[in-house]
Amino acid sequence: MTLDKPALRARIRAERDLFVAGHPPAIQPPPQFLARLEHGLTVASYVPLGSEADPFLLARAAVERGCMIALPHVTRRSEPMRFLAWDSEADLIPGPFGLQQPHHEAPALAPDIVLTPLVAFDSALNRLGQGAGYYDRAFAQFPDAWRVGVAWSMQRVESLPADAWDVPLHALITEREWIVK
Repeated sequence: MTLDKPALRARIRAERDLFVAGHPPAIQPPPQFLARLEHGLTVASYVPLGSEADPFLLARAAVERGCMIALPHVTRRSEPMRFLAWDSEADLIPGPFGLQQPHHEAPALAPDIVLTPLVAFDSALNRLGQGAGYYDRAFAQFPDAWRVGVAWSMQRVESLPADAWDVPLHALITEREWIVK
């Protein structure tokens, strides 16, 4: 059976919107995540779009432990996403797809940890993203980075097929649990 990814994305997004309208609790950094944070590491975070799970408390914990924060910067679909340095005092600029991102002149950083938004995930830590492949290409570019999905528990599905270019996560954080491979 072939998975209809566009239909699954539409269904999960609609369910996620309803879930967030119910005001779920914030996603707290679990001890296992905090244990990975070392002074000087670069943590790639993101600014959530719509009802995406917000990684704010995870990024704040990273800053409190002396980590640098980078955010995705996208120019066009044909170019890879870069992770640019961001200071919480710096303004973000509008980017494609409704993104809020650092100015293009901010320094590019190689992430040690990538906090990753997603549409759906399964127990094998496969993820279904927005469909443009930005994160899969970034994972290939930074293979040693620790890939951590950030999602709401209701985004879990029974299984997702993995295409050749799909890169699974190492761990996932929801408002309810910490899942690690």
